[in-house]
Amino acid sequence: MPDMTSAILSSWTIEFWPLTLSLLSIAVYWRGWRGLNRSMPAKFPAWRLVCFIAGIASCWIAIASPLDAFGSLLLQVHMAQHVLLMMVGPPLILLACPGIPMLRGLPHTIRRDWLGPFLGAHAVRAGFHRLTHPMVGLTLFIAATWIWHLPAFYELALRNTTWHEIEHLTFLLTALLFWWPIVQPWPSTPTWPRWLLLPYLLVADLQNTLFSAVYVFRETPIYNTYAATPELLGFSTMQDQAAAGAIMWVAGSAVFLIPVGLIIKQLLQPQLAIAGIPGRHSRGSVSLPILGQQLTAASREKSNDLLRIPLLGRLLRSLRVRRCMQWIMFALAALIVVDGLFGPRLGPMNLAGVLPWTHWRGFVVIALLVAGNAFCWACPFMLPRELSKRFFRPTRRWPRAIRSKWLAASLLLVYLWAYEVYGLWDSPWWTAWVVIGYFAAAFTVDAFFRGAAFCRWVCPIGQFHFIESLVSPREVAALDAVTCNNCTTKDCIRGGPGGRGCELDLYLPTKRGNLDCTWCMDCVRTCPHDNVGVVTRSLQQDASFPGWRGAIGRIATRPDIAALAALLTFGAFANALGMVGPVLDLEDQFASSIGAATPVIPATIVLISVTVLAPLIVLPLIAAAVKTIGRSSGSLVATTSRLSLCLVPIGFAMWLVHMLFHLLTSLGTIVPVSQRLAADAGINLGDPAWVLACCLNVPTWLLPMELLLLDAGLLLTVITVHRLAANTCKRAVIRCTVLLSMPAVILFAIGVWIVLQPMQMRGTLLP
Repeated sequence: MPDMTSAILSSWTIEFWPLTLSLLSIAVYWRGWRGLNRSMPAKFPAWRLVCFIAGIASCWIAIASPLDAFGSLLLQVHMAQHVLLMMVGPPLILLACPGIPMLRGLPHTIRRDWLGPFLGAHAVRAGFHRLTHPMVGLTLFIAATWIWHLPAFYELALRNTTWHEIEHLTFLLTALLFWWPIVQPWPSTPTWPRWLLLPYLLVADLQNTLFSAVYVFRETPIYNTYAATPELLGFSTMQDQAAAGAIMWVAGSAVFLIPVGLIIKQLLQPQLAIAGIPGRHSRGSVSLPILGQQLTAASREKSNDLLRIPLLGRLLRSLRVRRCMQWIMFALAALIVVDGLFGPRLGPMNLAGVLPWTHWRGFVVIALLVAGNAFCWACPFMLPRELSKRFFRPTRRWPRAIRSKWLAASLLLVYLWAYEVYGLWDSPWWTAWVVIGYFAAAFTVDAFFRGAAFCRWVCPIGQFHFIESLVSPREVAALDAVTCNNCTTKDCIRGGPGGRGCELDLYLPTKRGNLDCTWCMDCVRTCPHDNVGVVTRSLQQDASFPGWRGAIGRIATRPDIAALAALLTFGAFANALGMVGPVLDLEDQFASSIGAATPVIPATIVLISVTVLAPLIVLPLIAAAVKTIGRSSGSLVATTSRLSLCLVPIGFAMWLVHMLFHLLTSLGTIVPVSQRLAADAGINLGDPAWVLACCLNVPTWLLPMELLLLDAGLLLTVITVHRLAANTCKRAVIRCTVLLSMPAVILFAIGVWIVLQPMQMRGTLLP
């Protein structure tokens, strides 16, 4: 037996009192639970007993297993021990509602004569009520975390066994107080309204992020004990310290965000009932305005419709304003083409290497997050489409055989591959030809086929915006369903005196969300009843909606849309992995091992594995497991398709993190390039400030912001997949939610790892 394995197996510390108290607690709880399970089976099902045993076992493993023995040798092991004591054991114990079962499990004499009078005393009840107040729990939890990890106190606990036990007891007790208002075990009553626990948990998550970042980014050892310890399992002192921070970071974010999602689900119960979705009303629950609101026909008109804002509404409605924005974008595209073909070959010195890959992409994801599909509204490729329609007046319909998203998804995959393998971001010449090809394709396709064939079936950029706009807070929609039902002309789809109807055949009364919607506002201008608005929408209801979506049909019968969504979600992480130092090093090493001059083959393998093979294997397996466990309705393809759409938020979070990183660290690169371009045209704007073409120092707040964005993406995904599970599963909804959330949790962990790695500073002049 290897020495390390032998050391691990022999390092269990089975002490009498911890083991005895753990077994005795389980026995007492089981005795009380057994009677309560017979008299109150709905309140005390079997899973509460499982939670209690698992919670006690977690705490015992933390103090008796090799985690305790190796905690003085490896910081990451000690942090894993603290995770069990603070984030795993306590909430599991409280989920068991241990108060009444533990009392019922004690001998009658002890319960009646000893504990009864004590627990019934007014001072004891009042003191316990104050002790379990959320502010007390949060304050003590944060204080215990930070104080005991100060070097002086931490080293004291490592040296002295008694203080080490006090440290663990402090962690356990403060964690029980922290999780008490979140779990609110029966029969206790809440002190705060349920919605206040959302900022409560987010504050805890934020402090955990800051706490973990100290360990991840500290460049010197924090604790002398570990600095003096020889390397174990191949970890250096700094690697061990960074791994410890990562464990707290990932585990903490996951543990804090899971109850956030469940609380939001409870708060949404009134809306779920109104929408006809089965669910139990939570006592005292309140509705959330955006996340849970399914806008009814009567309430849409009162919502904050952007078109009702005087100046903004006129700008969005105006076709002239839209054409003006399109011509501005066209002029920028023309400059990109000219400079890309005839300007410097070095990307950071060329407009084609800076504007589309750094600035345009960054502002696009911000627009999607803040408003909606604004780029399609101002898209310059609309102009050649309009020109070809005016000259050729096409009447053919797009061929039925390719009337799907498969062609667009294939083109998108080719783009992701070419971008990564051939470095489109660093080739102004190829960037120029991509733009030229785009204009030519838009002109050609719409010269032959009527409607918005290019936008709907071909354009890869458009598909990105259609899918990612699922996270957008607004959509173009009808305000009043009754008005639409009474309308006889249907100008919004057929066209009328106010203009042409929707080119994408999206009939407003049945339209849902932003899929296939270019925000052209043609329906707004042509509606004779002024019954169209840009209104708030619900992400989790849209992504999990099983019904008819107008011309799109049902998502469950559209594997092409599901494939497109999965490609963009997993592609976000593949695209970000391509700029991470460790991945680039591995690709170079693999290319060298096979004698390749460039890492084309390994980069292709990574891209295809992440964007195609991973979703193709993982998502159907998850869907099959859910069908088995939850007896979900619908076919395997239908469940997989709907799951793909539910994962969009975590994918968008990664796109947002990636694009914002480049935008915020390379924002000034446009200045010297513009000065150089103006000088080439004979305009003096001063000497190019090439110092701005170098990457800026990464601001200290960028990493916490990136992690919070990933947290938000995971949270929205969990909420959405829970809605999917509630809609489709006949039993075990929580277990199905956990299964459906697993791809998002894995992607979240990958995203956290990515942002913690050194990044390739693309589009900049490195010093």
